[in-house]
Amino acid sequence: MYIPRRSTTIKNISVSAINGSITLIILLIAPLGLAAVIINTILVTISTYLVCSGADRVMIWLQPEQNAELSGSDAPQRKSNLQRWWR
Repeated sequence: MYIPRRSTTIKNISVSAINGSITLIILLIAPLGLAAVIINTILVTISTYLVCSGADRVMIWLQPEQNAELSGSDAPQRKSNLQRWWR
């Protein structure tokens, strides 16, 4: 399975932005201070991005070696999928 790094990053940012927007809308309805709303929205956005990135890494790790490849100049080299992803 070919997994371009740019595509997964764009997907993760999109999911994070959507979750952050939903959180912002919900928190603006609640009677909270503006600082609490902003901090909570930022934390939800960051945590969503980290969880999506971690899930992508787990999926790459679970793929068989010959099927999971990341794009890049070092693609032909025989490194484990996790080493290529973490660089």
